[in-house]
Amino acid sequence: MTKPRLTYFDMPASRGEECRLAFTIAGVDFDDHRLPREQWPALKPTTPFGALPVLEVEGHPPIGQSNAILAYIGRRYGAHPTDLFEAARHEAVMAHVEDLRATLAAGGRNADEATKKQAREHMATTSIPAWAGFVERQIGDGPFYAGDRPMVVDVKLYMGMRAFRRGVMDNIPTTVFDAFPKLIRLYDAVEAWPAVKAFIAR
Repeated sequence: MTKPRLTYFDMPASRGEECRLAFTIAGVDFDDHRLPREQWPALKPTTPFGALPVLEVEGHPPIGQSNAILAYIGRRYGAHPTDLFEAARHEAVMAHVEDLRATLAAGGRNADEATKKQAREHMATTSIPAWAGFVERQIGDGPFYAGDRPMVVDVKLYMGMRAFRRGVMDNIPTTVFDAFPKLIRLYDAVEAWPAVKAFIAR
């Protein structure tokens, strides 16, 4: 193995896709290992935390957890701040995206469809706008989180928002982030970035 190898399910979604996009914005050729679902039960016990994505770099043990993978890619290939304080700010926003995912998952866990619908409709007017407001206040002049080029924090935010904006989330309107122009600007800028645009179009 000479190229870094990223293993995730064969779908353009969530934590695996944001790691793929991190390599993409960094201009790094990587082994995009897309695991068939039927192979997952056998692989799961061998992963660091029983979850995907997993990053393998020659000469090192595998890395689990998407934020750790993103931080590694960013630091290794110049898509994450070198200043310790600024890096911590970016990593806090990345953790904030995981908070959004956890909130969404909790709302539908062990719930019938009517309860899930009610929970999601409530989130759309409360916790999701609150989440977005915290990020909106931290974004600078843009178009990205910290300037005129995308960093790993930007692909994390982009993927955190994408399912909502594409209408994948039942009972949550695609306009849920429209009151936050800096977030929308960031999302659109990531999607329009030439390397990202080409990767999505493959």
